[in-house]
Formats: sequence, C-alpha cells, structure tokens
Amino acid sequence: MDASKYKTGYFPVGKKYCDWAKKDHIEKTPIWCSVDMRDGNQSLVVPMSPEEKIEFFKVLLKVGFKEIEVGFPAANDSEYEFLRTIIDNNMIPDDVTVQVLTQCREHIIRKTFEACEGAKNVIVHFYNSTSKVQREQVFEKSKEEILQIAVDGARLVKQLSKGYKGNFRFEYSPESFTGTEPEFALEVCNAVLDVLEPSDDNNVIINLPATVELSLPHIYASQVEYMSKNLKYRENVTLSVHTHNDRGTGVADTELAILAGAGRVEGTLFGNGERTGNVDIITLALNMYTHGVDPGLDFSDMGYLIEMYEKCTGMHVYERLPYAGALVFAAFSGGHQDAIAKGMNYRDKNHLKEWNVPYIPIDPSDIGRKYEADIIRVNSQSGKGGIGYILERNFGYVLPPKMREALSYICKATSDREHRELRPNEILSIFSKNYLNIEGKITITDYEFMHDGGNVKIYISFMQDGVETPMEAEGNGSLSAISNALKKYTGKKYILQEFTQHSMQGQGSQSVAASYIGLESTEGKMYWGAGTDTDVIKASAKALLSAFENMVMCQ
Repeated sequence: MDASKYKTGYFPVGKKYCDWAKKDHIEKTPIWCSVDMRDGNQSLVVPMSPEEKIEFFKVLLKVGFKEIEVGFPAANDSEYEFLRTIIDNNMIPDDVTVQVLTQCREHIIRKTFEACEGAKNVIVHFYNSTSKVQREQVFEKSKEEILQIAVDGARLVKQLSKGYKGNFRFEYSPESFTGTEPEFALEVCNAVLDVLEPSDDNNVIINLPATVELSLPHIYASQVEYMSKNLKYRENVTLSVHTHNDRGTGVADTELAILAGAGRVEGTLFGNGERTGNVDIITLALNMYTHGVDPGLDFSDMGYLIEMYEKCTGMHVYERLPYAGALVFAAFSGGHQDAIAKGMNYRDKNHLKEWNVPYIPIDPSDIGRKYEADIIRVNSQSGKGGIGYILERNFGYVLPPKMREALSYICKATSDREHRELRPNEILSIFSKNYLNIEGKITITDYEFMHDGGNVKIYISFMQDGVETPMEAEGNGSLSAISNALKKYTGKKYILQEFTQHSMQGQGSQSVAASYIGLESTEGKMYWGAGTDTDVIKASAKALLSAFENMVMCQ
C-alpha cells in the first residue's frame, strides 16, 4: 500500500465560512426528498419490477415524504412507463411533488417533460458535472464550456415548462460538487439562477451533491456555507444537499450541511444507493428526534418498513444499522444489561416522561420495537442483571441479587456450551428446572401452627419413600418453625440465610405469592430455591424444600 499516490481532490474554502461550528444542534426540520425510486433503484443488482416500485412508492407516501424522486424517465422504457403509470392512475396525492432527473442534454430534457405530462406538481432536476477531474478526463471541456451546458439546460427547462400544465419547479445540481472549485461551482449556480429568475412565486432548488465523499465532514460544511452566503436570489432559493457515503460520513456531512444553511435533504431509507450508498434518512431523522426535534416523518413501525424494503429491493438491513438493525437495542454484556435494567426500573419507579436510559438513546417503543424482545439478550457474555430483568419483565419473578447471580452462571454455561443465544422462555425453563417448586424426595403432607407468645410451634408431617413422619418444632416465625422441623427430621445443618417474597403480577383474580430462599451449608456454600402458591406459607415451604433439595443433591 502506497498512500503517497493519494492527493486531496477537494477544495477547502477557508476558515471564514465556519459559522456552522457555533451551533449545538439542528433546530429546524429540513425538507425531505426520497431518492429511493431513482438513486436507490438504479443501484440494485436487479432493479425493482413495476409492481415492486408501486408498492415501495406507497411505502414512501405512508412514511410522509412530500417530495419523491421517482426516476430518470428518459433513461429507459421501464422508468418512463412507471412515471406514466402513477400519473395516469392518479396515484400521486395532491400534496406530493414528484421529482424527475435529467442530464443537461436537449433530447433527454424534452423526453423528460413528455413523461411528466398531466402531473400536478413536478420538480425537474437537471444537472451536469462540474468537477475538475471530470472536466479534464471525461468531457475534455473548459470551465466556460461546462458553464454553458448548465445555462443551456436552464433555458430549455424554463422554456418547455411553459408548454405543459401543472406546477413545475426547477432543481439544479453541479454534479460532483465536492470535487469542484467552490468559486466555479458558485459561478455556475448563479448563472443558472440568472436564467431561472427565482422569485416569491418561483422558488428554485440548488442542490450540492457529495457525489463522492472526498473530505472530512467539516470541509463539506464550510463549502455549503460558502455557497449559502454567496448565492444570488438567496431568499428564493432552497439549498439542498445529496450526500453519498464513500468515507462512511454521509450522515455527518448532511448534519453539518444543515447547520451550514441547507434546508433540504435528498436521501434514501436505510442508506441504499450507488457504491456505499446515499445518506440514510432514517438515521438522520431519528438523530433529530432524539434531540427533541420532530422530523415530520413516521418511523413508528420500523418492522413494517424493514419488511417492505427487503421485499421490494432484495437488500438486507444490516443488524447494526442505527435504529433499524435487529441488534442495535440488544445488550449482551453483563455490565450493560445491569445498567439498562436499573435505568428501566428507575423510570417505572419515578414515573418519568423524559427518556434517559443508560446505553439506549431512543425509546424502542417509539419505533415499534419491544423491550422484552430487543433490549436484554442473553448469551455467554451476559450477567445477572440482564437475566433478572428478563424474568421480572417477562414473567414477574423478582429474584434476590445473589440468586440472580447463581442463575446467571447456569444460563451462561448453557449458552457457551450450545454456542447460541438464550430466548426468554428458555431462561424461564432453566430457572424452573433448577430452582422453582422442585419435587424432591421429601414432601410436606400436613402442618398446623400454634402461637405461644413470640414463638410459633408447628405440628408437621413429612413424607419420604412412602413413609409419613410427624414432627414438632418451634421457631420465631412460620418459616423458621418449618425450617427447624426439617432440620430435626433430616439431621442436616444449614443456616436460612436469605428469604424474600412478593406477589406475582398478572396472575388473574387469585394472588400468587413467589418466595425465594437461600440456605448456607456448613461448608459456607449458598443453595437457592423458589416456590409459588396462592398460599404464602405454602410458597415459602416449597422454596425451602427446593433449596434443601439443591443442597442435598450437591453434597
């Protein structure tokens, strides 16, 4: 690898144009224009069929896009026919503007207008490449010749629009803006504007595409600010950006460009587009949303959008794609799980509206994701906090911390041995098998309590191997009395180290008690058991016998 062969192909404008750096966040929602139907479609190995394009067009309308670039109608028959189909079948809502792309070539512009006949609202987006590299290597033309191409294109679209009904707007792009000398890009754009004559009734769009990312995002932002401050007719010009992702900073480019004066964004859902793709509008919009700014687009059913996108395009939404990826809310790490679980419980306890949970920058339910299915995921890297959270949130079991830790070792060992993630029902099954209402060799057939001052006396019968044995014992409470009777019956010594109990939620009209008991053996080891019953004493007794069975089995 020889890095010396790479020279900078971009043109900085200097530190004078950096007012964007003084802003903390985006305050105003830009105009969104989806280019999924054109840029996203032409980048597919197998372009969408007419039926798929119509289906995807409806998805974009459902999301709330008011400007949609539907294609390059002069490029081929299928592009032309798709536009005719949605026009002739009145599939374009009155409040939606369709955008069409055309090169600054006369026959292409004319065919584009023919394709648009009958449409109510159209943006004719015309362009030519202005970059130094393309001028020298592709077109072999001077700056003056390149400028003339743009001006001629502007004159023709203006002239042709007068012969068609409908509301026509114009958009011009100096393609490969990022590789164009800023002063030349400005000269070309102003020359186009002089032809189009923007006014209160004739707003013109100047689009500054990062056709190829060449620089750090702050360079692009300063280039956009330079254009914003020096364009003619600025009050009647909408400044737009269209960024690609060659350096992986398409989102950053666009966000800084908005701070620098851009009021409109072209992009695609999930970042589909040529090479590394266009900027991902979902990421952009939800980044704004997490700063308290309503983006004006509806992403509340992310699962539906993913399903339709993958169905229509044949592409796959990457598991780690921001917001949309299947794993972006998943915490496998024990430390992360513990923090998230505590944060979620803190929200519930304090009835908070403001979202501020560790490791989770957006409320998953806002985009149709489920807490139980998405946030805490268990594998060999997980910890007690996550496993405890799953049992509590999904099934209502609130285990003591040390018992959660013991269960986590069993779950992690199972995941490690089987090399896979454990789902919530599997965690419940492991908990039940190892701790809950274990039926060992010893059972309790009957008991009766007598209260004598501060003490409790119990008459209890134990059953083992078909033989029933009555016992008497005392304790400072019901559970203590049962435990002392068990010690007396078995001759085993232990310390009842921990006991907690709670009412289970969501168990119907009958309240179910859940009890958890930790026994410390003479060797200092802890053994755990859990029990459930509509009778709190029976629940405690079941937990005690479960813990005792675990202790005996391990000795």
